[in-house]
Amino acid sequence: MSDIPASSSPCHAGRWRAATIACILVIAFGLAAGASMYEQFKAQVAHLQAQLKATPRIKYIAVLLDTAQAPAMLATFDPQERTMQLQRLNTVKEGREDTLQLWALVPGAPPRSLGVLNSAGKTHQLPASDAALATVSQLAISVEDKGGAATDRGPRLPYLFSGALVQKAL
Repeated sequence: MSDIPASSSPCHAGRWRAATIACILVIAFGLAAGASMYEQFKAQVAHLQAQLKATPRIKYIAVLLDTAQAPAMLATFDPQERTMQLQRLNTVKEGREDTLQLWALVPGAPPRSLGVLNSAGKTHQLPASDAALATVSQLAISVEDKGGAATDRGPRLPYLFSGALVQKAL
């Protein structure tokens, strides 16, 4: 009989195998959590981009004042929608046979019509372009016959409201 010396330390293969499996599970869990978070962040970014695109931007703004220097109309221009929005701030109404007409005033040039406010509502929208407003220093509103004045003729009466057009930083 031969005496084989008994091993003084137990076999560690089982422990290493268990530790390796545990590490693989932790890594797999971490990768799954990371992938899930990445997809959630992508969805949030897409949602915020859609929300930002839907939010109106204002490039130009003007507060038109009446003859008593009280605010009468708020004008804002949204370059994305290419619209000039006008909101009444007072209760002045045009007559049945009258129309309010918006004018662009450029120093040294005749007034240029930007459109007629057709409805008697509180808010109006007119099509406009960035190029049409680039050189404008003031906006004004006049009272005209139903349908508005001819654009080459200019307003027939003095301006009812007027105010400086200011370019806003986006």
